[in-house]
Amino acid sequence: MDTENKISERIKELTREIGLPGIRSNFTALADSSHANNSSYQEYLLQLLEMEYTSRLKNRKASRIRQAEFPYKKYLEDLNRNDLPADATRKLPELEKLEFIKNGRNIVFAGNPGTGKTHIAIGIGIKACMTDYKVLFTTVPRLLTQIKESRSDRTLRMLENRFQKYDLVICDEFGYISFDKEGAELLFSHLSLRAGMKSTIITTNLPFNKWDEIFGDKVLTTALVDRLTHKAYIVNMNGESYRTKETIEWNK
Repeated sequence: MDTENKISERIKELTREIGLPGIRSNFTALADSSHANNSSYQEYLLQLLEMEYTSRLKNRKASRIRQAEFPYKKYLEDLNRNDLPADATRKLPELEKLEFIKNGRNIVFAGNPGTGKTHIAIGIGIKACMTDYKVLFTTVPRLLTQIKESRSDRTLRMLENRFQKYDLVICDEFGYISFDKEGAELLFSHLSLRAGMKSTIITTNLPFNKWDEIFGDKVLTTALVDRLTHKAYIVNMNGESYRTKETIEWNK
């Protein structure tokens, strides 16, 4: 093996050991290109580092999306905004700027089923991941199960610490099941951890005046609504079913 090949192999070995996949993938081709263009060593190094940075950024975004645990991928670009409820159409341009995350404000998408609540929430969540925010998607039933299991395993504090650190938590399907008193109190305590500090998106098919039907406690319901809606964006999602429209169009 000649000297040049030995050097190349050593570079590959070191970049693998250190964790520099972008440099490992590009240094040879870029060296040939730089030689042909008479680029300086500094220009070559800069381009190589930029490639490494781009590679890492791409991988980090993909990792953010994977760790958010979205049930499926839905993008804001896929929405037919003319078919959304009027309030969503009006407020979405502001929400997709993601300033609400920076300011620790919540969003509540409330309305009848099939109007695009979960699609919008996931779309905003994926965009937040691409902007390097740490996001979690969960359903309320799933979250409550995790809380109860952590409580029995004595790992509740660990779960709470992790829950507090997400820049954005999306709680889907709020109102699909009712809670017993213990469940209502646990969910209230858990969601209250983020109040005024980190952003939470709630999707629900119930108006606020019916939340006490699932909590079974008017005092607790009033306290939770107050905390979730303080300086929050409330989006009225009542309208014709978005899914029905998509199905009709697909069948055509």
